[in-house]
Amino acid sequence: MQAALTGLNHDQLATLMDEWGQPKFRVTQVLDWIWKKKVTSIEEMTNLPAALRDKLAETHRLDALEHSTTQGSADTTRKFLFKLHDGRYVESVLIPANPALYGEKSDRRTLCVSSQVGCAYGCKFCASGLAGFSRNLEPSEIAGQVLMAERLSGERVDNLVFMGMGEPFANFDRLMAAIEIITAPWGLHLGARHLTISTSGLVPQIQKLAEHPQQIRLAISLHGATDEVRDKIMPVNRKWNTEKLFEALNYWNSRKKQHLTLEYILIEDINDDLEQARILASHAQKLKAKVNLIPYNTVDGLDWVRPSEDQCRAFRDVLKNAGVSATLRLEKGHDIDAACGQLRLKQETEEGIIEAPVKG
Repeated sequence: MQAALTGLNHDQLATLMDEWGQPKFRVTQVLDWIWKKKVTSIEEMTNLPAALRDKLAETHRLDALEHSTTQGSADTTRKFLFKLHDGRYVESVLIPANPALYGEKSDRRTLCVSSQVGCAYGCKFCASGLAGFSRNLEPSEIAGQVLMAERLSGERVDNLVFMGMGEPFANFDRLMAAIEIITAPWGLHLGARHLTISTSGLVPQIQKLAEHPQQIRLAISLHGATDEVRDKIMPVNRKWNTEKLFEALNYWNSRKKQHLTLEYILIEDINDDLEQARILASHAQKLKAKVNLIPYNTVDGLDWVRPSEDQCRAFRDVLKNAGVSATLRLEKGHDIDAACGQLRLKQETEEGIIEAPVKG
């Protein structure tokens, strides 16, 4: 399979052009066509010599993704399903202005980006891992989701959250290679402060990102304030329990200025009692963290239930009364299978790539 041009950084493309005997300015021209003008074919790169376009087409694909499906919802949230070269699928969700998301202003568009096909971490409430882990996404497949979303929507993506399919920190090196492309002036030129990586709690990578020079934001998929609760729904907690996790987050705070975000999906009779809220408030106070509460998004094949809206608001109020910055995200896109991995799961099940998940 040909390599995708969307996976090459400036230096890699410069090396290629040099090997082909091309002048240095060709690097800028090619990158400009891909990331600024967002062309859909190499043939559209009209200021390149025909011979160079032919050679690029012979040796490289332009994109690593093929658009398969777009689902839109009444609130204008859009989910994109992309087909990969090996016949597998990955999805991204474009979320319109939402003042409840990380406290940002309401004139933004956020893209939720996937980092893996499936997931090996097996969080009990999540659709991404129902069929297990298949493979890591390449930098071209990660950065390509952003490029494709901008092409398809005709809109500039203002924020990225790496909390789609997969555990981003389990694909750390490829993720950071994609982030180089996304943030570079020659690439999509999106500021690092507009990027948030969400992890289920991989302690070594939290520490590694804390030492990275870019001011990338960090969100923790906590979903349980105690080991007892977290052990029930997040297998990662058995390796890196809350004590180890919070040690890593304290280290993060010693190196970074951005406030942490604690993500907390509310699941009825699992983690939504008000004692969990009080313990969560204590953790958030010590970490100076924001809390993002998300009522559970129903997933086919799983028996979990979202709490009542009154219970969700009561949980939030415990946090707010303790002085914690907390938002209750009555999420957009519930009518388009917006929980991570659902659209991909349906498509791959229909094609016989994976077996339908069984409840229980």
